[in-house]
Amino acid sequence: MTDILERLADVLETRKQADPESSYVARLYAKGLDAILKKIGEEATETVMAAKDGEADKIVYEVADLWFHTLVLLAHQGLRPARVLAELDRRYGLSGIAEKAARGEQGAVKES
Repeated sequence: MTDILERLADVLETRKQADPESSYVARLYAKGLDAILKKIGEEATETVMAAKDGEADKIVYEVADLWFHTLVLLAHQGLRPARVLAELDRRYGLSGIAEKAARGEQGAVKES
């Protein structure tokens, strides 16, 4: 499964040099960080709405859109999915309460 994330990350890297007229992702990159963040916000909202509707296919579709645009953000910031996967692996098996407390002690980003 992680293979698809790496393959997508590779494609997203190539889109950095693509013509914005020929590539949706290149167009997002050209518009900058705020446009990418706006798109993630839209996709997150659509995911919430799909979950409220309770239709499995719609939820999967919207989560795929959300994940895709999050991968665009990672690429824009020069990050790879492996960094996120490593963080998830680090947290695996930790109590959520203990993990949150550890982040607070390390001065990590606040949870909203």
